[in-house]
Formats: sequence, C-alpha cells, structure tokens
Amino acid sequence: MKQNPQNTKTPSTDTPRLQKVLAQAGLASRREAEHWIESGRVTVNGQRAVLGQKVSATDQIAVDGKPLEKSTQSTEPLVLLYHKPEGEICSRQGQGFPTVFEQLPSPAEGRWISVGRLDLNSSGLLLFTNNGDLANQWMHPSTEWVRRYQIRVDGEVTEQMEAKLCQGIVDKGEYLKLWELYRYPVKSTRNQWLEVTLKQGKNREIRRLFAAVGLQVSRLIRIQYGPYELPEDLPPGEYVFVPVQALD
Repeated sequence: MKQNPQNTKTPSTDTPRLQKVLAQAGLASRREAEHWIESGRVTVNGQRAVLGQKVSATDQIAVDGKPLEKSTQSTEPLVLLYHKPEGEICSRQGQGFPTVFEQLPSPAEGRWISVGRLDLNSSGLLLFTNNGDLANQWMHPSTEWVRRYQIRVDGEVTEQMEAKLCQGIVDKGEYLKLWELYRYPVKSTRNQWLEVTLKQGKNREIRRLFAAVGLQVSRLIRIQYGPYELPEDLPPGEYVFVPVQALD
C-alpha cells in the first residue's frame, strides 16, 4: 500500500541549543546553564562546549565531568506550589536559616527550580518546576505575569502616596511601580492592610516602593503568580502539585 504523501512526515532537522537542553533537563534555568557553558563546566563529545552550540540526541553531554543521561534530556515538566512561611530562605545554601528546598519532595528527574523568590521575612506562594526552560519563560519580563500580594504597612497610605506608588519611582537605577492597589476596609490607627499587584518582580520591589513614601511594610504575603493562586486550604510549609499552565 502506498502512503498518502499528505500524511508523510519529514523528520525534523531542527536541533536545540545546548543551554535549552540543560534547562529542559531540569539542571538549571537557561540563564544559569549559559553561565555554566561560559565557565567551561560543560562538554559535548569530550570537547569544551561553546555558548549557542546546537546538539543532537546522539551527542554526549557532560556537566562537571558527569554525563547527562539521555532519559533526562527531555524532562517531563512538573509544577509544584509551596506555601512559604516566614523565616525560610529561597536559596539552596541556608546561611544559618532553613531553606525552602529542604521542605520539597525530590522530583523524579532533574531538580526543583524556583520561579521568582520571596525574601526571608515574606511568606506565601512560591512556584517550582523541574524544567529550566519553562522556568525561564515564566520569569521573563515579556510574560508580564501578575504578582499579587497582601501587605500590612505601618501607618496610613494617603491618596498622594497611592498616586506616587502607581505612577512609579526610580530607585537605584530601576523603575518600580504598582499596577493596582486595593485598600481592605478594616482599618487600624497603627497599620493598614492592602492588596497590591506588580507586573514584574524586581528585588524587594514592594518594600522599596513603600519606603520611598516613608512607610514600612511589616507583613508581605504573595497570593498569586500568573495563573497560579495560593490555595486557601494550603497551610504554611506544605506543597501541592498542579498542572502546567501555558503562557498567554
């Protein structure tokens, strides 16, 4: 029987770049993989790799002399939500503090990569995946995935302060701004609870913004990152696996 030419598939000649393969294997984010290649930690077929090098399924890839197993070169993405409590650090080296990675189960393949971070004194939603390429896409500024937080500030946010926060400021050469600010109706003479939204998560952005108008953020809880929201019934220190959400 002859095959219908319309149903005949031509094998793809596309070959991925090395940093993408390392990221998809869950070894690192794509940016971190690029640093590994530049520093000489990666070899292909026994030769020092170069940034942007393309590799095929038959190439022998090694990181720090350890071969990359073929089964891990196309890791099936896993996504995990973790409710970070205050007092844990988002680093693999705790520096005297417990780390969020100590609380997570080991993925079947690769390692967990944090999508965004929360500082030691912040809590709430942390997103993890074992696919570095996916993590790189989700963290890229072009996605403009919203980050939503509940925060408590010491003092009162005036209308003039709100206007400045939403208009934006420049701090240490970076442009910072809130995209949305909602005031919870319950008020106190000493502090105020707000819900705020960012489109890009720069380092300590919310705390820096409010410091610019003379207010201190005393509590910060992330409740949303892109399409993922912190489940109300997920206690601090616990995690849950969730489906992969595509980029819009």
